[in-house]
Amino acid sequence: MTMADAALQAVARNVREARTRAGLSLEQLSARAQVSKGALVALEKAQGNPNLATLVRLADALGLPMSALVQGSSAGSVQIVEAAQVTPLWTGEHGGQARLMLTVPGPAPMEVWRWRLHPGETYPSHPHPAGVLETVSAVDGEMVLMVDGTEHTLAAGATAAFAADVPHAYRGAGTGPCELVMTVTLPAITRAS
Repeated sequence: MTMADAALQAVARNVREARTRAGLSLEQLSARAQVSKGALVALEKAQGNPNLATLVRLADALGLPMSALVQGSSAGSVQIVEAAQVTPLWTGEHGGQARLMLTVPGPAPMEVWRWRLHPGETYPSHPHPAGVLETVSAVDGEMVLMVDGTEHTLAAGATAAFAADVPHAYRGAGTGPCELVMTVTLPAITRAS
């Protein structure tokens, strides 16, 4: 089994288990996530090649961090993820990539992403549920952050934070690739007592 096959098997298992835990039928999750039932059935059978937007919609609909769908379980008090373990979840038309490095667990989970955007490459994101916050730091190069129709240019060293419950997008700018680190903080999980 290749790494891609193993990753798809993990996603299939994680989505199916999360849907079952949430008490949702395939039809209910399909409607909630705005993902076709056929795509969801194929995904749960580890068939096809789900894109980043589909996985984000499913995670949002299930109230989970993305890593709950794409990563295996972690054990121990220190979570270390080697570069070779992280496959791109998005690849741009000019070779840019988005990689979910890890999720910091807890009552308000936080995802850590590494992005590389080439000039002109754009990744549009749908609005996330209320309470999701994103922080974007341009490590090298230049990017344009678009939040609810307004553009914000970030040069190397700049950081922006915003509520991600509105349409937003990331676009590579400048003359070379932009390397950025993004964190996504999910709302605190409330537990019934």
